[in-house]
Amino acid sequence: MKSGKLRHHIQIEDPSVAVDDYGTPVETGAVVYTLRAEVIQQTAQEYVRDRGDVTEVTVAFRVRNPGGVTTSHRVRFDGAAYDIRQVVPIENGRGLELQTVKIGGDA
Repeated sequence: MKSGKLRHHIQIEDPSVAVDDYGTPVETGAVVYTLRAEVIQQTAQEYVRDRGDVTEVTVAFRVRNPGGVTTSHRVRFDGAAYDIRQVVPIENGRGLELQTVKIGGDA
């Protein structure tokens, strides 16, 4: 993994739910790590489901392995949140490839 390719900044968050002043649950996230990342793949696919057309945006990130990143975390990138679908160790565990899908699914 070459450091020159790690051009983007992402945050790994631990998602949680808080209750606002009106008693409404609000999704929040505590930042666990701020990392430099390489965006290696970004795709958008459209599906027809029972509620109409749905666009699913997937992004694959490569990062240095900070330790402890799991699929229960999420990624914050360019103002959008992404669920981590798969965590793949690369380069003998020195790096990770994070397969993610955009939360909300709108392109």
